Amino acid sequence: MPVEQIVIQRTATIYLAGHQGMVGSAIERRLRAAGYENILTRSKPELDLLRQQDVETWFTQNSIDIVILAAAKVGGIYANNTYRAEFIYQNLMIQANVIHNAYRHGVKRLLFLGSSCIYPRDCPQPMREEFLLTGALEKTNEPYAVAKIAGLKMCEAYNAQYGTRYISLMPTNLYGANDNFDPHTSHVLPAVIRKIHEAKIGGQKTVSLWGTGRPLREFLHVDDLADACLFVMEHEPAQQILNIGSGEEISIQELGKLVADTLNYQGSVVFDPSMPDGTPRKLLDSGQIFEMGWRPQISLREGVKRTYNWYLNHNNEAA
Repeated sequence: MPVEQIVIQRTATIYLAGHQGMVGSAIERRLRAAGYENILTRSKPELDLLRQQDVETWFTQNSIDIVILAAAKVGGIYANNTYRAEFIYQNLMIQANVIHNAYRHGVKRLLFLGSSCIYPRDCPQPMREEFLLTGALEKTNEPYAVAKIAGLKMCEAYNAQYGTRYISLMPTNLYGANDNFDPHTSHVLPAVIRKIHEAKIGGQKTVSLWGTGRPLREFLHVDDLADACLFVMEHEPAQQILNIGSGEEISIQELGKLVADTLNYQGSVVFDPSMPDGTPRKLLDSGQIFEMGWRPQISLREGVKRTYNWYLNHNNEAA
């Protein structure tokens, strides 16, 4: 059921934390396309969100109407499992500093960007918002998930005690322009794109991907997420937590075939079962935001094509 739209002046001051990342840069593009021009992204010198005093000073010096918290330390299975302390510490600090100072300086509306990894490893599918904290987390990304759950619960607590309207958005696996294609720290889709691209230009007859290929994943183009953020910012959802997904899933094996086809790679895609699979299945139930009237527009095949073209045009190593 469609919800009432909130009137937000295009002159409103929006602080976008994390504007240089894949998600933040997409949100900035979408906000500017919608006519929002007073978007604060950083200070001079660069704002360090890990430093409490720096964040306090930033909010004191700027009159902010809306905060979009897209800043985070993110990565794929390898990065999450290897840099566990950094993932929990940095994300906890960023969230605590920004959310608390938003409240202290009178910001009533805030969007917090979380992740679908907050849900239990063996969560019923599709995953609904109420399944949070009903089971054990996936061990390989548990520190990151715990940090994101803390941010979500912090928003809930401030809403309950202080009457703020802080909404937590839980996106599924994201990809798109400005993604991280590093072979050690990237998420699955950019990692697959890079591996198959390198196999193609190197004339390799086979390319090996991690795991068994059986896990199922849902993907959402980052431009669709940015559109969802704008939609939620300008509407009043009934709930404080919203899943943001495409509603479609694909196996990693099928994903490898789709990427190979899109890149016109003629070799074989094989899998290394000695490497971790991660969570067996991750499909969000995005029924709440769908009922509000929002839907994604970019298909996975089209999104992979756009992402590969961006990679070719922006990554020196792709040449």
